[in-house]
Amino acid sequence: MTEVLIQSLGQHGDGIAEIAGDKVFVPFTLPGERVEISRDGERGTLLSILAPSAERATPISPYFGACGGCSLQHLNRETYAAFKRELVVNALAHANVMADVAELVDATGIGRRRATLHVRKTGAGYMRAKSHEVLDIDACPILVPVLSKHAPRIARALQPLAGDSDVSFTATDTGLDLSVKSERKLKPVQLAEFARTHKLARLIFNGDPVFMARPPAIKMGKALVEIPPASFLQATEAAESTLARLVIEGIGKAKTVADLFCGVGPFALRLAEQSRVFAADSDRPAVAALTKAFNHVQGVKPIETKVRDLFRDPLAPIELNPFDAVVFDPPRAGAEAQAKELARSKVKTVVSVSCEPKTFARDAAILIAGGYRLESVVPVDQFAWSTHVEVVGVFRR
Repeated sequence: MTEVLIQSLGQHGDGIAEIAGDKVFVPFTLPGERVEISRDGERGTLLSILAPSAERATPISPYFGACGGCSLQHLNRETYAAFKRELVVNALAHANVMADVAELVDATGIGRRRATLHVRKTGAGYMRAKSHEVLDIDACPILVPVLSKHAPRIARALQPLAGDSDVSFTATDTGLDLSVKSERKLKPVQLAEFARTHKLARLIFNGDPVFMARPPAIKMGKALVEIPPASFLQATEAAESTLARLVIEGIGKAKTVADLFCGVGPFALRLAEQSRVFAADSDRPAVAALTKAFNHVQGVKPIETKVRDLFRDPLAPIELNPFDAVVFDPPRAGAEAQAKELARSKVKTVVSVSCEPKTFARDAAILIAGGYRLESVVPVDQFAWSTHVEVVGVFRR
């Protein structure tokens, strides 16, 4: 047992103490706190808090500390918002990008509409912190109410049928979409009976749709988009709306817009209410869902869609130059190849949306070296009490 003073917070939200010149990372602690820990190399386990910080808050989940999901519920709102904003500030500084970073925008809304629960004989829930054991839960306060209430119950009910499995839930406007990964081989009729009992919209088993009462769908702008299996979707409805608003504000009065890494069209379908849109992504089912949604909606301008691997085959300047603005929202790896092509283009406005501040900063540096000015940076919070943060940056020639 060792008594230490927590001096700062690390990028993963752990408190940092110094012992004999070595940094020791202690989860669930705050700067200024004097605590007792047990030490294992550079990791410390909190045993007791001798002098708590005024910035400490009461966690909203009874499972906090044991659950390996949230790591920041012990921070009060002000400290939490400052911590997340600082993640973006530090990433930009590391990439030598000078920019003012706005205050964190809360887009957690009524909770996450997606969750994956692990199912074992011992129960259903998330993995315990630093463990491969499942923590059985009755509810999860960071999920939308329908998932918090029903997901653990449905997952536990699945165990006798599917055995040890991972169960992914998506709450859609037309009902619950369930995707199950299991080593068992089950007949569709067995799964269909389970799906009907629990009033699911769709059930996917090991990648194969085995039951669908109605297509799982999400309203995006004026359109209703049928969500393909395993397709990307923003974690909260509030974040999708917030990011789309910032994108639309960023492009201004642009009449022609390219939406790159478009997914199922959360930006494209809203942008089309004022601009002609070209939308591209390597995810063929997602592009097909966007195309179908566009074909069934009225009151929007044309959307041209294309399946294209923008990592290996980014749009070249000759393809980019006809657009007034370009929006790109890549996976965590960022869009380095596409950013390099944009840096060579004549496009006046670029809006970058990212779920990883470090790759956002790298791509921003590429655009700035190519003659763009980073006009605004807005951090957006949709993953409540985690160390993940979204970023929206607007660049002008």
